[in-house]
Amino acid sequence: MAANTHRLIVALDVSSAAAAQKIVTSLGESVHIYKVGMQLYTAEGPQVVRDLVGSGRQVFLDLKYHDIPNTVASVVREAAQLGVSMLTGGAKMLRAAVEAAGPKSLKILAVTVLTSMDESELQQTGVSGNLVDQVLRLASTALDAGCAGVVSSAREVRALRAKLGHNFLIVNPGVRPAGADHGDQARVVTPSEAIQAGATHIVVGRPITAAKDPASAARAIQQEINAAAEQTAKDSSPHVTSAY
Repeated sequence: MAANTHRLIVALDVSSAAAAQKIVTSLGESVHIYKVGMQLYTAEGPQVVRDLVGSGRQVFLDLKYHDIPNTVASVVREAAQLGVSMLTGGAKMLRAAVEAAGPKSLKILAVTVLTSMDESELQQTGVSGNLVDQVLRLASTALDAGCAGVVSSAREVRALRAKLGHNFLIVNPGVRPAGADHGDQARVVTPSEAIQAGATHIVVGRPITAAKDPASAARAIQQEINAAAEQTAKDSSPHVTSAY
């Protein structure tokens, strides 16, 4: 099992490499994994990933690739060359992405239902059934395709573990410390709730990056993660995942 310090992923949802570097510098050694999403990657391109990897950090490249299998396979091979640790995609490309990643350390994660969506919004897209069932369907497809794990709300983690087991990654965006603004997230939980439910990683952005003291905010969340992980291990050691 990786150290609990590797369970926090900080989202670099900024528009320049300079802004991203300022955050990384302020956090120092308290954070090891950073999410690079569409905004930063579109603004700065692959160099921002190279810089993070070159500094010893891990990168979760969250671009949600969704295209024909051949195109996505080519993209995944390029991401692997960049040294990316995690990568997201949609259902159609999963097996091709996994095969393209090969034996490298790049982990392919399937996006289930965005944490900004609630039940009514999901139904408006034409999906029948409830939100949890849709998450379970997509996650099952992802694991059958060989993915290392899924991205979901922490509210679905217990259902995912109950149906699909414990030997895969579950990355939870939409995580906020108690009392923090929810922003555009609909299905929000605290870091402690996510870890206790069975998440392997949590993604936190503005509560850290917009804090007056980002390093202090990150340390507080790390402490909450550690406490939750220790309590979970005491309560049910057979359920501690070995996927990360």
